[in-house]
Amino acid sequence: MTSTDLAAVANGIVAPGKGILAADESHPTMAKRLSTIGVESTEDNRRAYRAILFTTPGMEAHIGGVILFDETLRQATEEGTRFAEVLVTAGVAPGIKVDMGAKPMGGCPGEKVTVGLDGLPERLAEYVDLGARFTKWRAVIAIGDGLPSDACIDANAGALARFARASQDAGLVPIVEPEVLMDGDHSIERCEEVTGHTLDRVYEALAAENVALEGTLLKPNMVLSGTDYPRRAGIDEVAEATVRCLAAHVPAAVPGIVFLSGGQGDVEATAHLNEMNALGGDLPWELSFSFGRALQAPVLAVWGGDAANADKAGRAFLHRARCNGAARSGSYTAAMEQDFVGA
Repeated sequence: MTSTDLAAVANGIVAPGKGILAADESHPTMAKRLSTIGVESTEDNRRAYRAILFTTPGMEAHIGGVILFDETLRQATEEGTRFAEVLVTAGVAPGIKVDMGAKPMGGCPGEKVTVGLDGLPERLAEYVDLGARFTKWRAVIAIGDGLPSDACIDANAGALARFARASQDAGLVPIVEPEVLMDGDHSIERCEEVTGHTLDRVYEALAAENVALEGTLLKPNMVLSGTDYPRRAGIDEVAEATVRCLAAHVPAAVPGIVFLSGGQGDVEATAHLNEMNALGGDLPWELSFSFGRALQAPVLAVWGGDAANADKAGRAFLHRARCNGAARSGSYTAAMEQDFVGA
């Protein structure tokens, strides 16, 4: 693909009113999610659950892309249609998580570096054959006493840049995800400082690898207080700090910013996104979502592992997708939460 082709895919994913469903949970993470509803994490159960998400009628009005796990990209509906084909037919871009997870970083206690660059070009070529249109790589940056270190930020920024370069070489749009974690007792001001510094180093690394920014998306954390900080920042404060940070550190060439929910509740994440878009201003990129738990938690609760609840669970997913689609234009209201009666 040319840079123009990559840009077209990226812009399609974050078209007005649309965002991303993150359904790329690893087997251990999926086991934890399913255990909350008393369901065993078998391949058949994982397939049945994700089939609900991918085949919900109307979800394509609000979902422009879906991030899949390796297993899921290879799975199909009960009728035998591969999930990637189901999504493409609906006008939704299939994507794939390609990193191999964050591992402890030598010489940097309490910090991690994401691995998975070995053999990446070969894996990317296979994913293209399986129907993927974009990729995702997650790095994690912890805030703490003396953390993060520049060594950790630079190692992760370099890996993100090499991943992005390899993805574009394979004709895939890379989603660059440098997540500054919520864990800790830091203030929102400290989160903004670390997030800005991390973004600077990431974009320096991307430039060094000659990555075409117009053919990428950024998946950052929102600027939030630490989970153990005594004063929780309000919705307005989070929105203002996040937009201010991004405006200062994200190049205008990036088509869209797709936030991770990062442990927030489903309604909370939607409200934060809505307020950012309601702030107005002439921002150069789309402000969108790439939510996992914040889109899926109600779906799991309604489904409960019972095939008889599949339609009802699909309606729960569509409701959350609609709410976040409305947040894309700042038109979400708390009253919309009363619209869902499927449960």
